[in-house]
Amino acid sequence: MQPSPSSPGALSRRTMLAGAAALAGATATAAATAVPAQAAAEGAAGAVGAPVAHAPASSAAGHRAKAVVFRDVRPFGAKRATDLVVVDGRIAAGPAPRGAKVVDGGGRIALPSLVDAHIHPDKTTWGNSWVSRKPASGIADYVAQDVELFRSQRRSVAERAYGLMSHAVARGTRAMRAHADVAPAYGLEGAEGVAEARERLRHALDVQIVAFPQHGVVRTPGTAALLERAAREGLVDMIGGIDPIGFDRALNEQLDLVFGIADRHGVGVDIHLHDRGETGLKAMRGIIERTRALSLAGKVTVSHVFCLPGLSDRELGSVAADLGEQDIALTTVAPSDSLVLPIARLREHGVRVGLGSDGVRDSWSPFGDADMLHRAHILGWVTDVRLDDELAECYRVATHGGADVMGLAHADLEPGAPADFVLVRGECLPQVVVDMPRRDVVVHGGAVVARDGEFLD
Repeated sequence: MQPSPSSPGALSRRTMLAGAAALAGATATAAATAVPAQAAAEGAAGAVGAPVAHAPASSAAGHRAKAVVFRDVRPFGAKRATDLVVVDGRIAAGPAPRGAKVVDGGGRIALPSLVDAHIHPDKTTWGNSWVSRKPASGIADYVAQDVELFRSQRRSVAERAYGLMSHAVARGTRAMRAHADVAPAYGLEGAEGVAEARERLRHALDVQIVAFPQHGVVRTPGTAALLERAAREGLVDMIGGIDPIGFDRALNEQLDLVFGIADRHGVGVDIHLHDRGETGLKAMRGIIERTRALSLAGKVTVSHVFCLPGLSDRELGSVAADLGEQDIALTTVAPSDSLVLPIARLREHGVRVGLGSDGVRDSWSPFGDADMLHRAHILGWVTDVRLDDELAECYRVATHGGADVMGLAHADLEPGAPADFVLVRGECLPQVVVDMPRRDVVVHGGAVVARDGEFLD
């Protein structure tokens, strides 16, 4: 969660953790791609107030389907309302089984739930009293303040993480990749706390945990052993890294340790890379080489990736081709427009790119709210978009982009898709991105998990 010490200017989250997605040439999220479960070929049967057709409740094998009908909704802001039928947690194409529960959508827009591809819930002070941050003149100061704040907390990591993660659910998040600090100062307490929160929220949120060596893998003795233990005990899904050159000053040693642990224990890799210019590209080449050598294609992510913006088209194309060949995913956050990932160009090479909310009210910054619709809004703001398809693309990055990074199916409201969606008041998807209306209903696996902006515990 920190940049290379070589980053110029005053240190702050805005200058150090800047990252957004380039939207030039991006196509819109199709407003009518979903085939509503109750609609006839021309949509006539899906009008407001249309009766719900019923099918037998049991399958041939005798399984009694768990069915819910979300009546009077407008998928992706369609002009005409219809019904969404959910059977056993997935969008169904046919009529609702007899006895299905009915939830009135009241003409609201139905949209895919959001995915937070990069967040640090273990660090948060969410739900606590206000914390006054102190000046910091360098990375060492921020790391020291992390430890100081951690030790001053009266609530456990599990409690604070649960509060933030349940809040994210109430704002429409279906899944998140959670980075938890692992260092001798904390042991595995951060990862264990996030894992406890994940268990409490398993009915409402899909979570992947990354063991993140914020203090460095090599420069802080004992960290590598903790990463190994976290993977060996099955506590985490991925092993993290942090600026192998600019911060750890041990490119080969860090990457060998991180990739070796991942290879031995069958987990993924997600490395924070803030280093810019040739320093960052050298680290990226090392990541690509090890991904290829260990046959870890599809299991590696690089976060922030400040070395890619500013490359010539030819240079970017070369790196993107290697990333696509090894199926290495990227994630970005959006606090400024200075380091925008060229998402459209990366996608030409099949590179998966997701959006995350990063740190939330921690020692680094008082800002953040874990609301991925807000993050999509920020993405549009900092990249100065104005067209409907560009605004819709911001939402796509915050939904399907993150799902691609996490290896999840798209919650696209198509038959067979996970029934993970939100219901909001609004005219159309672009207007929703701009106005950020309350998430009136949040559905996960076909079950209502939040109403009126409040998590249903």
